[in-house]
Amino acid sequence: MNFLRRLTTSPSSRSQVSEFAKRSFKTSTNRTGSIVESASTSLVHGIHQFHCPDVVGILARLSDCIASKEGNILTADIFVPDDNEVFYSRSEFLFDPAKWPREQMDADFSKIAKNFNAMKSIVRVPDIDPKYKIAVLASKQDHCLVDLLHGWQDGRLPIDITSVISNHERGPNTHVIRFLERHGIPYYYLPMTKENKREGEILEIVKDTDFLVLARYMQVLSGDFLKSYNKDIINIHHGLLPSFKGSNPSKQAFDAGVKLIGATTHFVSEELDSGPIIEQLVERVSHRDNLRTFIQKSEDVEKRCLAKAIKSYCELRIFPHEANKTVVFRS
Repeated sequence: MNFLRRLTTSPSSRSQVSEFAKRSFKTSTNRTGSIVESASTSLVHGIHQFHCPDVVGILARLSDCIASKEGNILTADIFVPDDNEVFYSRSEFLFDPAKWPREQMDADFSKIAKNFNAMKSIVRVPDIDPKYKIAVLASKQDHCLVDLLHGWQDGRLPIDITSVISNHERGPNTHVIRFLERHGIPYYYLPMTKENKREGEILEIVKDTDFLVLARYMQVLSGDFLKSYNKDIINIHHGLLPSFKGSNPSKQAFDAGVKLIGATTHFVSEELDSGPIIEQLVERVSHRDNLRTFIQKSEDVEKRCLAKAIKSYCELRIFPHEANKTVVFRS
C-alpha cells in the first residue's frame, strides 16, 4: 500500500505502523480472491500536518485517531532528523463527514497536539474549507503574475487572489488589467521612492490574506513590514540560490557561462534572498544560447517553480526546519 511504501521511519516502529495502517483501511475480497479497497461516494479528502518533539507512539496515535472514525489513510510521510529529536508528518485520508464532522476533527487532532506538545497541527479539508486568500505583489515583468492568474482561473492552484499590488503602472488595455477587471480582482498601483515604499498602505490592503506571493516584485520588504504582517511570504528568485543573489541574476549566470540555470522559491526573511528554500528547478543551457534565449528559459523555469511551491504550501507539504531550512514532502 502507498501508506507503507512512503513511510521512512525506524525499523522498531514499522510493526506498529503496519498494525495501525491495516486498521485504517477498509478492504474486501472480490470473486477472484483479490483484495480491493472499498470506496464511498460520501467520502471526503482530508490532510493533516503535524510537528512535535519525537517520542514513542506518535504515529500510532495519529493512525488510531483516523481509524477510530472509520477514516481511510491514503498516504503518510514521516521525517525524523538524525541530529534533532523532532517529528514531522503529513497524512492524507478519506473520511465520511457524517461520521466525523469537521469541528470534531479539529477537536480530535487538537487533543493529540496537546498530548504531544506539538509545535504545529493543521488540518485541511479542501472540499469544505475556504481556499487560501492571497495577494500578489509584482513589478514590471508579467510572466509569473500572468501564470498565477491563469493557474487560479484554471483551478490548478487552490487559492483565491484577492488583489494585485504593483509599483509599476499598467495601461487599461494590457492583458493583466483586462484579466483582473474581467474577474473582479482589484489592481493597486502604488508608485514608490527610496524613502517611501508604501508599506503601510500595502499592509492595509493585505490584512485579511493568508499569505503573500512576490511574483518578481523588485522591492525589498522591510523588517518592520515582515513583523507587522507576521504571516508567510513566498518569493520567486530567478536564480539558483545561494548563487547569483541580488539584481539581474540571469545576466550574472550568463556571464559566468553556466550550463544549468534555475529558479528558487523561498520564504522571505529580513536578509535579501536568504530565506528558507521551498523549491528549486533547473533547465539546461549551452553555448548556443544567447542572452535572450537564456532569459526565456529562465522565465519558464520561474513560472513552474513558483506555481509548484504555492501548490505545495496549500497542500500542507512544507515545514520550517531548523533556523533556515524546510522539510518538503513531495507529491
